[in-house]
Amino acid sequence: MGTVTTRGLFITFEGGDGAGKSTQVALLTEYLRGRGLEVLHTREPGGTELGLALREAVLHSKNEIVPRAEALIYAADRANNIATRVRPALERGEIVLQDRYLDSSVAYQGSGRDLGADEIRDLSLWATDGVLPDITVLLDIDPVEGRARVTAQRGGLDRLEAEGREFHERVRATFLALAEAEPQRFLVVDATLAPEVIAAQVRARVDAALAAAHPGQASA
Repeated sequence: MGTVTTRGLFITFEGGDGAGKSTQVALLTEYLRGRGLEVLHTREPGGTELGLALREAVLHSKNEIVPRAEALIYAADRANNIATRVRPALERGEIVLQDRYLDSSVAYQGSGRDLGADEIRDLSLWATDGVLPDITVLLDIDPVEGRARVTAQRGGLDRLEAEGREFHERVRATFLALAEAEPQRFLVVDATLAPEVIAAQVRARVDAALAAAHPGQASA
């Protein structure tokens, strides 16, 4: 299998809770490394040591966290993750696979918490100095099924997962609206499909992006 080199590529995975983002990130990581590519896997919140502390605070703390504070915690985690991990990896020419990014904040805090989608997007862009993904994979799932998956896997829900159905319906609708507004960036996949079927759709989109960046190189 030949080694392929490429410029840095930033790929994010979005979707409701229980959509299978972690599984797809792992499958794509294995595939790309098998092609000889350097891959960085990170997540939000929790992609850095600071992020781990912020993740514990925002998702598992028993203390009250008001919506605006919640949004700022996510923005702080995002700023640190991009500056210390993502941007350096992209500058080295690596492929970055990230579990959640600014679209999650737009959906969960902007719409779910009703803080305003535009305001939350602007906050994230300021925090990251305007970094946007090259590809965003949206794993779409009905919130009821997603919650059932999470409960079966972990036996409990974090602060955001435990919000009511209306909250999660707003989140899902916002994700789909974002994808419709930016079809060149988003790949929307039915998260109820078999993991290997989803993975094949994701690989096809990523392969196309790599081929466009380096049209003279083989895909394997």
